[in-house]
Amino acid sequence: MNPLQDFELNEISEQPGNRPQFEINDMNSLNWAFRKIAALKSQEKEIKALAATEKQRIEEWESKELKPIEDNLAFFENLVGVYHTKQLQEDPKAKTLSTPYGKSKSRTTKASPKEVDKEKLLHHVKDAGMTEFIKESVAWGDLKKTLTVTELDGKPIVIDLNGQAVPGVEVQPETVNFKVEV
Repeated sequence: MNPLQDFELNEISEQPGNRPQFEINDMNSLNWAFRKIAALKSQEKEIKALAATEKQRIEEWESKELKPIEDNLAFFENLVGVYHTKQLQEDPKAKTLSTPYGKSKSRTTKASPKEVDKEKLLHHVKDAGMTEFIKESVAWGDLKKTLTVTELDGKPIVIDLNGQAVPGVEVQPETVNFKVEV
């Protein structure tokens, strides 16, 4: 933040209740407001940059501290898994092993299909005539680019490239939004 921006911030009270009432009524007062916004955005940027640096340092520290703990957890959990596997081989009903300090639970999942190639699967479904498994939908983003809003009998309607009214589509009214850039 430069000294001019620091001066702008000193003019602003920290507490919203103590701010003087101000109204923008000409280009000078608009310029004054933009100077305040620019100074505040600069201050915000500095704070966020400092916070990001500190977050990164803390995350690096956390990662470094947790690495040996995660390695030890993986080691012991693997030992438990090996032991439980042996117990299951001896007694297939030993799904849960329990001690006062914890439990090891085994869970078996059944073999199930997994999609790996959508194109091949789609061709198979089409060739097999299983069309009930094919979804049909409109590429709205692409279609929207080709539509036009016009007026018919004083009422706004949406038409396609062929000049036909498009059912199922409504006209969203025009709105005005303001964005301040400094």
